[in-house]
Amino acid sequence: MGDVVRAPWNGYFVTGFDACSQVLRGRNWQAPDFAWQERQDDAKRWDALATREMTSTLARLNAPEHTCQRRSLGNLFDRSTIERLTPDVERHADRLLDELADKLRWGEADFVSTVSEQLPIHTIGSWLGLPPEDYPHILEITHNQVYAQELLPTSSDLAVSAEATVQLRAYFTDLVARRRAEPRHDVLTGWIHTWDAMEPDREQADEILYRLTMFVTIASLETTATLLTSMVSLLSAEPGRWEWLRSWPEHIDAAVDEVLRYDPPIHINTRIAAEDTVLAGVPIEKDSMVHVLYGAANHDPRRNPDPGAFDILRGGSHLTFGGGVHYCLGAALAKLEARTLLARMLDRFPALRTVSPPVYAPRMVFRRITSLGVAL
Repeated sequence: MGDVVRAPWNGYFVTGFDACSQVLRGRNWQAPDFAWQERQDDAKRWDALATREMTSTLARLNAPEHTCQRRSLGNLFDRSTIERLTPDVERHADRLLDELADKLRWGEADFVSTVSEQLPIHTIGSWLGLPPEDYPHILEITHNQVYAQELLPTSSDLAVSAEATVQLRAYFTDLVARRRAEPRHDVLTGWIHTWDAMEPDREQADEILYRLTMFVTIASLETTATLLTSMVSLLSAEPGRWEWLRSWPEHIDAAVDEVLRYDPPIHINTRIAAEDTVLAGVPIEKDSMVHVLYGAANHDPRRNPDPGAFDILRGGSHLTFGGGVHYCLGAALAKLEARTLLARMLDRFPALRTVSPPVYAPRMVFRRITSLGVAL
């Protein structure tokens, strides 16, 4: 239908790779922040508790607030950090795969609940110093909160998300308070010192610290778990693909990138035109919403020929981690978890196969796979 297609509401779907890249990287495209919401005739549409809470997080901020908060985090997962985290990720992956092996001795196992949901929470949890006994609670409220980030959430979706939002605020506000009272040599204590130096108002500093810690945590969970599950599903779907990658492990990184291209964990992201402009030949008025469709962009045949084919050796490109100032903070960490897990699974489970297709939660934006049956 075109690179830019009118949506049934006051917005546009952006489907072409180059057009999506232009929106993600261009300075004249902004996140839909509070200021934009307040300028809309139907401003009450964004009054839901969970919606307003997420509008306060890093992904929905624009300069200068976004610039200040992002810089305060530093380069979260630079090369040295990834090197330090690698042994921890390997240890978590080995332990979870031990549990998977135990279950597979008796027949089938659910890969999602056993491995793919667990590796991200153990990785980010140990990095932030979250108590392991809290992991199930954090996973549950994260699953429920993201409904508010859907394109067209229902009233029941917003009610579920509202309850989860209250619990998220309580949990991470308490976490910041406890870490302030008992400092450690960890990343959260470092953030506290940074914001104490930047913001003289302690209450305001703690509010920002809550938002940053909460956002970094939940942004690391749902998307990475879906990536890990899709990876196993796609690589074991075609006879011989799993065995081929075992023989050619130097292509593991390429396999992860092809999974990210073929079925991105997030399908839609929204930006706002900061001024009247033209996108792919289509006039766009100031304040109009444009919805970047990652899956469509990644399957643009002008960028990735024969896009419907899953090809580990494609050497193509994708926009799954976004672009510009909002490029995914945890991209390097997600890829570390994926390649570490895949390398170990190929070695330990040479005959792994799926016995039931992935089951997806009914979502449009944040895709979640709720189960994937595997066997040997």
